[in-house]
Amino acid sequence: MKLDEIVEVLDHIAILLEIKGENAFKIRAYQNGARILENIDQDLGILIDQNQLQTIKGIGDALVDKISTLWQDQPLDFYENLKNSVPSDLLELLEIPGLGGKKIHRLHSELGVQTITDLKTVCQNGRLAALKGFGQRTAENLLSGIHHYKSYNARHLWWTVAPIVKEILQGLRKIPEVQNAEVAGSFRRKKETVGDLDFIVATEKPDPVIHWFTNLEGIQLVTAKGSTKSSIRLENGLQADLRIVPKQQFATALHHFTGSKEHNVQMRQRALAQGLSLSEWGIFPKNQSEASRKSLPVKDEETLFKTLGLPWINPELREGNFEIALAESQGIPRLLQTDDIKGVFHNHTRASDGKNTLTEMVLAAQSLGWQYLGISDHSRSSVQARGLSEERLLEQIKNIQAINQSKKYSCWIFSGSEVDILPDGRLDFPDELLQQLDYTVASVHSAFQQDRELMTRRIIKAIENPFVTMIGHLTGRILLKREPYALNIEKVLDAAVANHTIIEINAHPKRLDMDWRYWVKAREKGIITSINPDAHDTKGLSLFKAGVDTARKAAIPPEKVLNTQPLEAVRSMLQLKRGKFI
Repeated sequence: MKLDEIVEVLDHIAILLEIKGENAFKIRAYQNGARILENIDQDLGILIDQNQLQTIKGIGDALVDKISTLWQDQPLDFYENLKNSVPSDLLELLEIPGLGGKKIHRLHSELGVQTITDLKTVCQNGRLAALKGFGQRTAENLLSGIHHYKSYNARHLWWTVAPIVKEILQGLRKIPEVQNAEVAGSFRRKKETVGDLDFIVATEKPDPVIHWFTNLEGIQLVTAKGSTKSSIRLENGLQADLRIVPKQQFATALHHFTGSKEHNVQMRQRALAQGLSLSEWGIFPKNQSEASRKSLPVKDEETLFKTLGLPWINPELREGNFEIALAESQGIPRLLQTDDIKGVFHNHTRASDGKNTLTEMVLAAQSLGWQYLGISDHSRSSVQARGLSEERLLEQIKNIQAINQSKKYSCWIFSGSEVDILPDGRLDFPDELLQQLDYTVASVHSAFQQDRELMTRRIIKAIENPFVTMIGHLTGRILLKREPYALNIEKVLDAAVANHTIIEINAHPKRLDMDWRYWVKAREKGIITSINPDAHDTKGLSLFKAGVDTARKAAIPPEKVLNTQPLEAVRSMLQLKRGKFI
């Protein structure tokens, strides 16, 4: 088992012990052990092999045994027995924002709460509000969390669904009887979350295709099995539909099941205005009699759009927002490609809460063919993320300068910091220190419950700081887990324009923040973005691709993306705001 996986196990043990109401000393031992392992500078395997782990302060003999067992990928009976001793319904309560092990223990022992339904009941009848340390506001927040949790369970992150889609599509295309196969729906539009999957297959012999689809591994239930449509539910709860069409209907069916309801309505109206009727079955002359009803030839989606007097509209854009008007007036511009990205800026190393060293991150960036990499470890207030003190940040700046001067790597390193925006809008580091950085990512990591006006003023104050280059994960959302905090985004965007401040697209698949819907307006205002993976390890650098999808959905021009620019241009752009305001 890897080091970070062992840390997760120790943290989970502490939570389970809290739920069971074990003594605080025992709980703290596991919490402290997890924090020590996170900060360890030596190789864990060597420490274990040389019997040196127990010499580290805070790691007792009992922890040494458990860590060693996990390191060797052996089952830890203590952990398995502990998990089995806590009812799964109680563990599910951990999914509700605002609940941890200690609170769950109190709710269970004092109010008899065992399930989410029980929690909802005590929130509604006032019993939770009357419990010391909770109150009415907590009850309201928990009810909101329950509502969102239930809706979250019906959806899945696009990024986690992608491997499943790839495997099913590859399988469908290998079936000899399949003439064409594609995925449609919100997945093809690259929505940030997906409710279900739609596969469109052209074939004259549906039986072998249906048999293959309804006998996939990992099926929980076959909910429908017919000659034109079959539906399955996978073990993760995701529903997938297979639609069988003749080859001549494939393009119109693919278009129909790809577009949002709004897009399809607009396209049908456009067809009607031209004396045509558009549906999943084809494009027909409107006044054609039923007896002589025959679709116009539509060999592919390009032909479909051309028939209706439009250029090709990329699937990502088919949301019924602006794409048809854009196609009519200017044509669809070239959308951003992953190959356009020449580096990223919001990344963490082991100096804070990352998993890899500075050198390892640079080597990974270089292997991606990037010209530059920005390092922005957390600032001092992010204690939970081992934020850097002023002294540690200055030392990191010197290390980066030394590496760049050595010319050891073709990838240039920019020194930065993800600086906390404090509740009053001040930054976590003084301007004198920020001035020594190449750039600064300013982000909110605390006081999420501030009201809309206060949060808006807080972020705008940071935007107005001449040393804030970009704002990180603007709305603070965690997809399928945490809602955005209250914020007047229109005012924030105007402040960003006025102060030449970049708004990042945080490309982590759990964030994708700022949302593509807001980027449509931001694009019109001319705001520059930077697509950043918020990488905490070398593998995390590749998450930038999800941010590219967000930019594509909003049709952000490549020239409005900071990190499409070559190294020398980026150097100048990072100094643009400082030059205007200093």
